[in-house]
Amino acid sequence: MNISVLDRFLRYAGVDTQSSPDSGTVPSTPGQTVLSQMLAEELREMGAQAELDEASGIVYASIPSNIRKKVPAIGWVAHVDTAPGVPGSGVNPSIVHSYDGGDIVLDGERGVVLSPDVFPELKEYVGQNLVVTDGKTLLGADDKAGIAEIMDMAASFLLHPERPHGDIRIAFTPDEEIGRGADNFDVARFGADFAYTVDGGRLGEIEYENFNAASAVVTAHGKSIHPGSAKGRMVNASLLLMEFQFMLPTFQNPACTEGYEGFYHLDSFRGDVEQAVAEYLIRDHDSAEFECKKEFMRDCAALLNRKYGEGSVIVEIEDSYYNMRGEILPHMHLVDHARQAMEAVGVRPEIIPVRGGTDGARLSFMGLPCPNLCAGGHNFHGRYEYVPVQSMEKISAILQEIVSGYARGK
Repeated sequence: MNISVLDRFLRYAGVDTQSSPDSGTVPSTPGQTVLSQMLAEELREMGAQAELDEASGIVYASIPSNIRKKVPAIGWVAHVDTAPGVPGSGVNPSIVHSYDGGDIVLDGERGVVLSPDVFPELKEYVGQNLVVTDGKTLLGADDKAGIAEIMDMAASFLLHPERPHGDIRIAFTPDEEIGRGADNFDVARFGADFAYTVDGGRLGEIEYENFNAASAVVTAHGKSIHPGSAKGRMVNASLLLMEFQFMLPTFQNPACTEGYEGFYHLDSFRGDVEQAVAEYLIRDHDSAEFECKKEFMRDCAALLNRKYGEGSVIVEIEDSYYNMRGEILPHMHLVDHARQAMEAVGVRPEIIPVRGGTDGARLSFMGLPCPNLCAGGHNFHGRYEYVPVQSMEKISAILQEIVSGYARGK
């Protein structure tokens, strides 16, 4: 039975798969295993070879080639988890049919409105059908839209065995949103020569450059003295950490940057007089600038330690992933095939840098060149997230055309 890409997406969106950075299990949350088991079973029912590796939480699947000539085995990767930070349980999507270009009231009680005045790209989808949230949770198009599109692609070839294709490999990973998606990925087991993640944004995006990324934990240690007798003796750790924050470049934050511009992102802040802790994300496409950003944070801490005493501010930095550009450049046929496939189905391709990261970035450094393709959604990770149905349908067609293109040897 052929199921639409929309029906697939709605079913997957109903499973709570938010990952948790505070968990030590793999996957970090049980809902991810529920969805992964569901996907493995669906793939087997279609006729694919599929299994869930319980140790890693990764679904590995394959569809053997049905042609004689040797063509590359192409892999497809998406992640089952959704982002922490905004509620992800009880996702209740609705469909706006033939969008009229006006405001979409998601939650009238709380005044959550998806408006083209704030999100002008909505105007591009007038007349299309949009899947939106109820204003209380995220939607999960990142990356359940990508999963649905890959599953729809797989079904199209399995339902029509007369369509020529080479070896198709599929993997669904857990915990991508908390930076662990490729931790236990077995490239040899996957068996692809090249791959694509389907984890991008709007229809037409092709990405083979991403941020260099690091996380930083900044801890300030203060001295708690009764405020009535604190003069000259109290050091307020929260104020000290705020002083550190104000030393960072004001306009190098996500709200002021775009394109290739990097940033420091204050992700969380908690503390009191005695101790305060801030967590940062450090991002830059340029590796030299990336190193400068990390060193600048250390310099800021050193200055404050000279001012308030050694150990007052401690900066701990850990690299997360790196720009995959250098790993993709020797394999630009991946980008060329994606561009040609989009043009073949009437989509205008747009090559842009990823202002984030994907499993593909890490996989590229593990020997599996893996650029990123659009999944079709907008406003990921929040209540204003939406995905046009027609974009998901087009992306499934793009994936099919990429497979067919390699089978044709073009």
